[in-house]
Parts: sequence; structure tokens; C-alpha cells
Amino acid sequence: MKVDNAIIMAAGTSSRFAPLSYEQHKAMTVVKGEVLIERQIRQLQAAGVPEIYIVTGYKADQFEYLTGKYGIRLLHNPEYLTRNNHSSIWAAREVLGNSYVCSSDNYFAQNPFEKEVDEAYYAAEYADGPTAEWCMTEDENGYINSVTIGGEKAWYMLGHTFWSRDFSSAFLNILEKEYNLPETTGKLWEKIFLAHLDVLKMKIRKYAPGVIYEFDTLDELREFDESYRTDTRSALIKEAAGQLKVKEQDILHIKSLQSQTTAAAGFEFDCPAGHYRYLYDTKNLVQII
Repeated sequence: MKVDNAIIMAAGTSSRFAPLSYEQHKAMTVVKGEVLIERQIRQLQAAGVPEIYIVTGYKADQFEYLTGKYGIRLLHNPEYLTRNNHSSIWAAREVLGNSYVCSSDNYFAQNPFEKEVDEAYYAAEYADGPTAEWCMTEDENGYINSVTIGGEKAWYMLGHTFWSRDFSSAFLNILEKEYNLPETTGKLWEKIFLAHLDVLKMKIRKYAPGVIYEFDTLDELREFDESYRTDTRSALIKEAAGQLKVKEQDILHIKSLQSQTTAAAGFEFDCPAGHYRYLYDTKNLVQII
């Protein structure tokens, strides 16, 4: 199947990536000298994917320059704060066909994209030991037939997906019927997929370790790009470090404190001086005993 386009989902707030995601969209993070989403766009274009759409929501204005720089198109998801990522699929429903559906924050060490793809698939890496990721099994024909959260010695979901035109049509038919159900609001699109494995046929595309990276937290990013150990590029972390008279590299184990009504509220962290909570709106630093 010839690939029609790619849909890069970039609407979410990426709260676990606090506090960097409070200051700029996670997709705009510079990793080893490249902006995450720009690297992905260039890889898609190098593979011959003819059209690229970015679904925006949180900090949507930060993506506008990409239309002129790369000729991509923007689609807005107005429900990004009140629904999960299935709403970004819905926002892209008019252009879904033979489409790559990607996350804006993945780093691909090697270009995984092609201009022709055989079947719908979900990218995966193998966990030889225990993992908390979504682990998949496959039937005798190679189609995903079960998924569990957590496992070991299993292929787990990581990275991009490819949707065939038949898969897109079947998924959108289900989503249209379920979109307004109260229980759908908080669901990832993957949860909807898992509830309909009998009609939504997708294979596992298996990748070797070290091809696909996802940085959920600053601590994980520091493991991949060591420059973030001493320079977090975060004014908020610099402010907290200054107040405590410690170095940025001493601020570790950062966790988001997310408000129920706004995209950000603050973050907590460990440092040699103890465990602290930094409130985003007031720049108030409080020690937690």
C-alpha cells in the first residue's frame, strides 16, 4: 500500500515531562542538537511520505513555523484538555487513510518510515525482563490478539503505527459510535483498539533495541542526552536550583503536580537539601517532610 500521509499527534500537555513541558511543548525539545518533531518530519519526508499533518492543542502556536519551513499542515484538536488522544484521531478523521499515526515526541535513531507498507502495524521493542509497558501477543497470522499492561519476555508498544485505509475506516466507524459515550472521554485510542481486536486487525512491527526512544521524564532524557544533566534548558529548574543554592544536576526524580483545571500546576523533586515542591504559578518553593 502506498502511504498517503502521516498524522503526528502533538495536542497533549505531556505533564510527566514537567517542568520542561510547562515552558515549551515537549515536541520542541532539542535532543542531541535536533528539535524532536523536526527530526521526525525530515525522516518522513526522506522516506517519500507526500503529506504530513500535525494535530495541535496545547501550545499550538509553537507549531506554526513548521508550515513554512517544511510545508506541513496543522489540524487543531479543541478538546485536548478534556479528552484523551482519541480526540486527536477524530480531529484528523478527514485525512486518515493509508496513514502513519505518530507521536510528536519519539526519537528514531534510524528512519523507520517507508513510502509503501504491507499492512497496519504497531511498532514494538522486546522486553527480555520485566516491564511496565503495554505488552502484546499475536495469533498464528501475526495479528495482535491481546495486550496486557506490564509483563516480561514480550513485545511491547513503542513508537509509531501505520493504519491501512481499511483499518482507518473501521476504527473511525467505531469511534463515531462511541465518541459521545461518557466512558470514552478518558480513553487512549489504543484502549478503543483493544476493545475491538476482532475487527481491527493490526500486526506487530518488531524493532531491535536502540532504534525507537521515548522520554517520558527529564530523568529519562538525561540518560540519552547527557547535556541535560548540567543544563536543563528550564527557567523553572534554574529558579528552584538558585533558591536552594544547588546545581541543576542535583535536581532529580521530578514529578508533575497537575491541576484539574489547567495544563500545569507545579512539580516536586529530590535534591541534596531534601524533597521539595515548586508551585508553577507562584514560584513558591516548599519543602516536603
